[in-house]
Amino acid sequence: MFENGTREQFALQEGQGNNWGDLASLGPTPAEDNRANTMVHLSSLLLKKYHGGYVVIRLALAGHKQANRPFYRVVAAYNKRARDGKYLEQLGTYDPLPNIHNEKLVSFNFDRIKYWIGCGAHPTMPVAKLLGLAGFFPLHPMTITEAERRRAQTELIATGTEEGLQERQKEA
Repeated sequence: MFENGTREQFALQEGQGNNWGDLASLGPTPAEDNRANTMVHLSSLLLKKYHGGYVVIRLALAGHKQANRPFYRVVAAYNKRARDGKYLEQLGTYDPLPNIHNEKLVSFNFDRIKYWIGCGAHPTMPVAKLLGLAGFFPLHPMTITEAERRRAQTELIATGTEEGLQERQKEA
């Protein structure tokens, strides 16, 4: 478009004067266009070098500082940040200690979790297990294995002998 000079020279040749509103409508010069592409490419390279790769968002449990009372927030945070460090957004809470009804309380903002997963966030293992128990994801295989082990342990305690447990496993 501006083969013989800059945008200002083109505008003056066409008799448009030095009106910047008109110049903006002409679009970028080829030199400006190349510079913009170079800057985008350069910024992505610098970001990659500085952060050790592309920026990855993770959904993780962030601790709450209180002695002998664990309480966690489910947060979206950069993968390079500390567990209790700065986070982008709080997405839920998790109280691992059972209450008087023997329940562990979990709350999630599923709309925001869908948004962050759509943006490419990766849930950590504990968060993936919690989301599986909540029905958001399929159950994690380790959750099923742990449940089977606990069931076997309670049967062992109920029968009082290990032989009774082995007989039941052979029948099944």
